[in-house]
Amino acid sequence: MFRPLEGVQVLDLSRVLAGPYTAKLLSDLGATVLRVEAPWGDDTRGWGPPFTEIEDEQVAAYWTSVNLGKSIIRKNLKIESDLQDVRKLISDSDIIIENFRPGKAEEWFDPWPDRKIVCSISAYGNEGPRSREGGYDIVMQARSGLMSITGDENGTIAKVGVAVIDVATGLHASSAIIAALYRREKEGIGAKLTLSLWDCALDLLVNQAQNTIISGKNPTPMGTSHPNLVPYRSYTTLDSEFVIAVGSDEQWGKLVRALRLEIPVDSDWSKNSQRVEDRKLVDTMISKSVKQFTSSELESLLDGIPCAPVNSIKQALSDSHSTERGMLSSTFGIEHVSSPHRFHN
Repeated sequence: MFRPLEGVQVLDLSRVLAGPYTAKLLSDLGATVLRVEAPWGDDTRGWGPPFTEIEDEQVAAYWTSVNLGKSIIRKNLKIESDLQDVRKLISDSDIIIENFRPGKAEEWFDPWPDRKIVCSISAYGNEGPRSREGGYDIVMQARSGLMSITGDENGTIAKVGVAVIDVATGLHASSAIIAALYRREKEGIGAKLTLSLWDCALDLLVNQAQNTIISGKNPTPMGTSHPNLVPYRSYTTLDSEFVIAVGSDEQWGKLVRALRLEIPVDSDWSKNSQRVEDRKLVDTMISKSVKQFTSSELESLLDGIPCAPVNSIKQALSDSHSTERGMLSSTFGIEHVSSPHRFHN
């Protein structure tokens, strides 16, 4: 397998997650990443337990999730000699990723050298009344409305179990960087990219934001249910929780036949729109049916219908499909999830 960004030099001046995750994605694609941390190290080195040992230092697993495989140097940008060293590193790099407060990087490094691709990531962007504020992922989940739709059906809110807005921002940033790199190859010019967690959080709302725009109504937490599809949620089997995800009326027909469901004669549930209208009745009927089976039995019975047991992370990592696809790797003796990218000649 080839890696298309081999030979590309990335300077990672960012901290915590969104920026470092962006650099990790570029590294997965073959780029060489040099990471600059303060002399005391990135905050996430202490975000544990659990911890693991790297070069005689106890480092949080959180830090290793996005920084393994990068070369690390320590510089204090408040010291002029260290600042000059980083300026030299910038001139030798193709891509620079930074997430200082808006304006700080320009104060230190402007003007950026020609043909460089500079990606600046911040909480709220360079414009707007909150542009000077910082923000962690949970703050963005709260303010963006994402948290208002995440939780149980009784209205108890919850945050998504990973820093999903940071991750989404990293994905957007890496794709923007690659697009800028492509333009540089064609036109010979660099680019200054700015991304914010706020913008990416609103973009992440996809159908829920559009539902709100069109209907004028605020969505609410629905547990594992889907606002636009039924059945599309978890149900309780004899031994665990089990997800059934019917995304088409054809799949609904298969489910009815597999579970031998007795549809009320006055109900037109062959259409998803009607199943959404009668959500409680549909879910009650399916809940009664699946309680007769173990999750393993149900998965065999529902062959051809998207479904799965609700696994623990350990179960997912050790799943035979993960093993077959080589989804665990080792770097510096530390096991981690492999890159999802697959490139073939």
